Amino acid sequence: MTTDEPNADAPEGVRLQKVLSAAGVASRRVVENYIVEGRIEVNGRVVTELGTRIDPATDHVSVDGVAVQLDTAKRYYMLNKPRGVVSSMRDEQGRPDLTRFTSDLDERVYNVGRLDAETSGLLILTNDGELAHVLAHPSFGVSKTYIAKVKGRVTPQVIQQLKNGIDLDDGPIAADKARILQQQADERHTMVELTLHSGRNRIVRRMMDAVGHPVVDLVRRSFGPLNLGTLRSGHLRPLTPAELGQLLTITRAPDAERERNDT
Repeated sequence: MTTDEPNADAPEGVRLQKVLSAAGVASRRVVENYIVEGRIEVNGRVVTELGTRIDPATDHVSVDGVAVQLDTAKRYYMLNKPRGVVSSMRDEQGRPDLTRFTSDLDERVYNVGRLDAETSGLLILTNDGELAHVLAHPSFGVSKTYIAKVKGRVTPQVIQQLKNGIDLDDGPIAADKARILQQQADERHTMVELTLHSGRNRIVRRMMDAVGHPVVDLVRRSFGPLNLGTLRSGHLRPLTPAELGQLLTITRAPDAERERNDT
């Protein structure tokens, strides 16, 4: 990303209103109003000159503080991955994989991070490698929320233990948030909601094992600003412009905190 301030008099580049119109933000006339009103930033600087030109390949643009994807070839989808499907575009063992959901797409996409085969829920698919890197890399700490059906009666003391932190083989871990959603009348199972920003393998299952409540069923309900909502299991949909804007804003803030201090 360039850090130079956009130059309205520069002959190179493309006019800002043309780029944003092509990106589906609004008509050129409306975008011109946005520019005059100071609602648009290029590389973190407010621009108010109608003649501003940018390079769509390197410049980052936001409208009202929400990032805009200028590359119309980029694609972003949300999948509600069912249980029994591995998070891979090609499984060498011949198990059900993600291609059954992407075979009808016009472009090749890849999953952002993984859910183990027995965990269902929200998975992001995209051909945007930069965004995928930021969202999947553990150092960037994007939060995820899970709902777990676990064995036994979970007490408030156990919830506090999860929030205070527990020691696992690969180091300590603490939930950002944890709460009991529902206790079954026979006390055989409890529904628990956990939010954490760790990307460690099978982390929720290992945490619940450590406190004596093995997971029976696990669903990821949210990933960063995205929420599964009413998307049915096995269904795929494009992200809405608002959802995409929220994701891009996170990954560019600023430039994902300078690559999280160079990782």
